[in-house]
Amino acid sequence: MTDIIKPDAAVAAGQETIRIEARALETLAQALAGELRAPFVHAAQLLAGAKGRVIVSGMGKSGHIARKIAATLASTGTPAQFVHPAEASHGDLGMIVETDCVLAISRSGETAELSDLLYHCRRIAVPVIGMTFKPNSSLARASTAALILPDCGEASEEAPAPTTSTTMCLALGDALSVALLKARGFTADHFGAIHPGGKLGAALKRVRDVMRVGGDDPLIAPDTPVQKTLEAMSVGGIGAAGVIENGKLIGIITDGDLRRRLTPEMFSKTARDLMTANPKTIAPDAPLADAIAIMNSKRITLLFAVEDGKPAGVVHMHDLLAAGVR
Repeated sequence: MTDIIKPDAAVAAGQETIRIEARALETLAQALAGELRAPFVHAAQLLAGAKGRVIVSGMGKSGHIARKIAATLASTGTPAQFVHPAEASHGDLGMIVETDCVLAISRSGETAELSDLLYHCRRIAVPVIGMTFKPNSSLARASTAALILPDCGEASEEAPAPTTSTTMCLALGDALSVALLKARGFTADHFGAIHPGGKLGAALKRVRDVMRVGGDDPLIAPDTPVQKTLEAMSVGGIGAAGVIENGKLIGIITDGDLRRRLTPEMFSKTARDLMTANPKTIAPDAPLADAIAIMNSKRITLLFAVEDGKPAGVVHMHDLLAAGVR
């Protein structure tokens, strides 16, 4: 079967598909500044005003796009879920209640499986946002806000499977999601709170989320003898101790500092004599990515987190690696 693939022809077909879809997306962007502007704003207002969830529905390829849009809405601060239109007719209509808003997707606007769902929405006065390419379709007429996308055809004339049209619907769903998150003031902190897993969640965490506090961030006075300094460093288990004066961090002593100064005379000195003054620090609310950037650039393995000069905790490279930050 691999013999039927001609590399040049395959690449040419791939490039042409991408260019067709890119031109369609540009047409859609232009429509947002024209005939699609008012219904898009109306749709965003309906979604923002929903006291319940956004129910996204579609059949076939539109259903796959609907699932992704529901996931994007939910991950950016708008509670949403997908309801399969065929299953809706067999009991899942109970998932749609008066406080919800429905986003229904159909290229033709005549998807038979959506009819019961649309009737249910009209019966309980749930607003419907219809996403379709046909302005005179049943879905467009049944919609509170009808998003009529410009019909740019599909990527293949020989077999017009949903390609360009689904790309456009997906992009318009993303556009609504981003418009909503910006309107709500949804921030990276909000995003991180609902994305705690994986590298993305780790990158959005703050130093405060992983720093060690209390007994795990040993603090000593400047006049602490070296023997007591060693004991404090051992209790903390991070190979370092912070030196504080009047409640503020003025220095740090690490295992490396002690090894470099290891002489018989060292044990007659104090923490002030051995410390590195004015150490590099970080704010507790700084992103973990900032902490690891500082550690890499300064070739150090820990940072004290300080607020108004006062130590609030300490973050070690091991903590960052355990949190999944690279």
